Amino acid sequence: MSKLKHLVTLIALIGSTATFAATESKPATEFTKAANQQVLKDLPFSDKQDFADAAKGFIAKPETLTIKNAKGDVVWDLEAYKKYITLDAPAPDSVNPSLWRNAQLNMQYGLYKVSDKIYQIRGFDLSNITFIEGKTGWIVFDPLISPETAKAALDFINKTLGKRPVVGVVYSHSHVDHYGGVRGLASEADFKSGKVKVIAPEHFTEHAVSENVIAGNAMGRRAIYMYGALLPRNERGGVNGGLGQTTSTGSPTLVLPNITVTKTGQEVDVDGVKMVFQMTPGTEAPAEMNTYFPQHKALWMAENATNTMHNILTLRGAQVRDALKWASYLNETIETWGGKVDVKFQSHHWPRWGNDNIVDYFKKQRDLYKYTHDQSVRLMNQGLTGEEISETITLPPELNNFWPNRGYYGTLRHNSRAVYQRYMGWYNGNPSNLNNLPPEMVGPKYVEFMGGEEELLKKAQASFDKGEYRWVAEVLKHAVFANPNNTAAKELLADALEQLGYQAESGPWRGVYLQGAYELRNGVPSTGGTQTASPDTIRAMKPDMLFDYLAVRILPEKAAGKKLALNINFTDIKEKHTLYVENAVLNHTRKQAAKPDATITMSKTTLDDIQLGATTLEKAVAGGKVKIDGDAAAFEDFMGMLDTYKFWFNIVTP
Repeated sequence: MSKLKHLVTLIALIGSTATFAATESKPATEFTKAANQQVLKDLPFSDKQDFADAAKGFIAKPETLTIKNAKGDVVWDLEAYKKYITLDAPAPDSVNPSLWRNAQLNMQYGLYKVSDKIYQIRGFDLSNITFIEGKTGWIVFDPLISPETAKAALDFINKTLGKRPVVGVVYSHSHVDHYGGVRGLASEADFKSGKVKVIAPEHFTEHAVSENVIAGNAMGRRAIYMYGALLPRNERGGVNGGLGQTTSTGSPTLVLPNITVTKTGQEVDVDGVKMVFQMTPGTEAPAEMNTYFPQHKALWMAENATNTMHNILTLRGAQVRDALKWASYLNETIETWGGKVDVKFQSHHWPRWGNDNIVDYFKKQRDLYKYTHDQSVRLMNQGLTGEEISETITLPPELNNFWPNRGYYGTLRHNSRAVYQRYMGWYNGNPSNLNNLPPEMVGPKYVEFMGGEEELLKKAQASFDKGEYRWVAEVLKHAVFANPNNTAAKELLADALEQLGYQAESGPWRGVYLQGAYELRNGVPSTGGTQTASPDTIRAMKPDMLFDYLAVRILPEKAAGKKLALNINFTDIKEKHTLYVENAVLNHTRKQAAKPDATITMSKTTLDDIQLGATTLEKAVAGGKVKIDGDAAAFEDFMGMLDTYKFWFNIVTP
């Protein structure tokens, strides 16, 4: 296989249809049962307004919801959850009652009327798909992750309400669960001709393509933990992802926008539907926007205000978001449309109706992020570190007991650390942590200082028997990194992580803990979970983005002492680039070298085909689609400098 085929290896964050056996899971301990029972006492479970809102406007649903691709592979299966998550079932001992409540709400699926001419289909993917009725067709907001799930939703609404073509698509922001299913809505000809208007915020394409390129492999591996896509579907496994049940597993697509929104207040009319946009860059996504429908007094909030506390820093890894900016945009929303909105809806969860109710909600969501920011910074300036802040900070009752502010996706603990990280970085100021030892080196020392493995395990078991699961996890990670063959240490650590997962209110926290427990007991998986980027994503990558990705794959030991200059000429996009390797660093520029070691001439389309496996470098050269002038060996030398990433790297073991 040509090395060039591996120029880009993007990791989709949607996991695999494979799930793990649940035979190794253990029941909730008495401490976990007590902790979960305390949640029932502490939170206002008698408040049923969310259940009324989630049911309001219901029109129809398919009796079963299993969606397959053309090959017959299941890409979405709500039936697996329906077997054990029902509205009348109390929370099992192994599930935090608040998370169970969220799962029950997210299981309300089907077609709903939000307002006059506004409909949503929920439960067909992690996100909602929204249909706005125009004069002649549908304007679709956020077409899910997979074309299969988007098409199933379109087919269902057309079957139920009457067939209408899709005449417009709006991407609210640059995350894959809000655009990946777009090609399930219309034909290639309709998109190419511009018959379907595709609207997105400024810089959408750049961020949609780039988010998982540079750090894609590491983020993809950690996403396996965060989303719980591989966990069994039962009360000791995957229950809820916070924003929805989980992610669909089709191959995401991307149609580039033909209308770009650049400023707040910009108006666009599609098929008689007037939309007014609010730009909110740097909040939940780098490119994001809300939409107001003046004729319906309806406000679409993208993912800036859902029915959960969101992430300031996602557990799969990303750039830290700005909690202060997030709050300021929500305040702008209140000031702009607070007195003009009768229904608020968004790309996850269920809507909210009534002006007073909506404004109260906006204020509490705004103040959730503002409080998290302000109090984290106050404690930071008192000298507390990120860990200390997360252990100290609490929400006031009016924010804490408001169901849409609960930590089903983000949590106050890790969001407060993210605020600290945004301002202060990884170093907490303690000299002992400036150049501290990594886990593989520190583990044996801890075990030695604790009296050896046998003594450590004895003490850890005593702590486990007291329900001190956080401490057991802290101690035993050292034992496992000191001796990954110590089965007893791994088993006890898995038991502790499992109980922490059972107690977690956050869907991602539950996934992280339970996936960690699985890998300690069964080893790291070797198949499933990985998927190269979809063809649309590959083709949307600009050369500069590709070369930045190549630069982070340079192997210093192979590049050290070498100097190379490679001119790259793309014939179809009329761009010329040069790659320079010097000082074990790859730089790229559009100013070409006068005397390159080699010049490679090809179309960007040919490069895309090679990356996608439609052809090989050798075949492209033989067919005249790639021409190499100069020292062909220099090009091969360069390709030999590129590292390849192992997806299933270890996390809970060395």
